[in-house]
Amino acid sequence: MLKWIVLAIITIPMVEIFGFNWVADRIGGTNTLFLTIMTSAIGFVMMRFEGRKVIENSKVQMNSGQIPGRNMVDGLCVFIGGMLLVLPGFVTDAIGFTMLFPLTRPLYRFMILKWIKKKIDNGNMTFHKRL
Repeated sequence: MLKWIVLAIITIPMVEIFGFNWVADRIGGTNTLFLTIMTSAIGFVMMRFEGRKVIENSKVQMNSGQIPGRNMVDGLCVFIGGMLLVLPGFVTDAIGFTMLFPLTRPLYRFMILKWIKKKIDNGNMTFHKRL
């Protein structure tokens, strides 16, 4: 796990700097800065809106006696997507927007659930049911 974190810490800034330079060459430095600020602001608004929807859906499911498992993973996607939008950069913004957008979120939900299932099957993660 540590090697992946180190790789991400090195690779992500390099990709983002390359993206900034590429966009700045095309539309100019001021426009690139404005675009970065606007994507962060739009992402923040989307995160609040989608987060409220996830919380409301979870409350409805809990009030009807159901476990909001899918909504919890959606909430995780909204949180991670929002954090990616706060980071400056176009690649992280693209991934963050797709995590916030309801039509593309199931792709990430599938990957997260697959990862959780793998961890449970390996015995690295356990769940305890409360009575």
